[in-house]
Amino acid sequence: MARINLLPWREERRELRRKRFLLVLALAVASSLGAVLVANQIIGGAIDRQVARNHYIGQQIATVDERIKQINDLKARRQQVVERLRVIQDLQGNRQTSGRIFEQLARAMPDGVYFTEVKMTGKTLAITGAAQSNQRISDLMRNLKASDWFDAPSLAEVKASAAGQVDQANVFQLTVHQTRPATPEVGN
Repeated sequence: MARINLLPWREERRELRRKRFLLVLALAVASSLGAVLVANQIIGGAIDRQVARNHYIGQQIATVDERIKQINDLKARRQQVVERLRVIQDLQGNRQTSGRIFEQLARAMPDGVYFTEVKMTGKTLAITGAAQSNQRISDLMRNLKASDWFDAPSLAEVKASAAGQVDQANVFQLTVHQTRPATPEVGN
């Protein structure tokens, strides 16, 4: 019988399979690396776009914060101007009040009564003075009560002065609240 050696054919076939396997393996590795690189590029591009968006939003937030700060500054300035206007209006409205108060005090003061000190705290007047008698102090309180500019006179103290100190016999302290008359007085 003839001897046929089948081993080289099988070895060739194995070598061919091994080459195909290595070729397929190399192609798989190359395609996997390509897929990984493409995925990396896509994900890197998405990250770059998101970073750019975040940067843009950060810039816009800084711009809006600056505008909010400017608005708050403007509100503070507006409030200061409103307060100044209110003070000016109060001063303008009360311009004649002090003159009227002194005029009404002079009208309410009977003969024989003298003021030594008039002090205004808020809407309360503290009056210190001297009178010839208690009757004159009572007349003063009645006149203050009758005035449209004053309300609730309250006598705090009456002292008899020592002989030779002052010509008047009684030193007094009283308080009275300033009010505004319902209708302003005309002329006089």
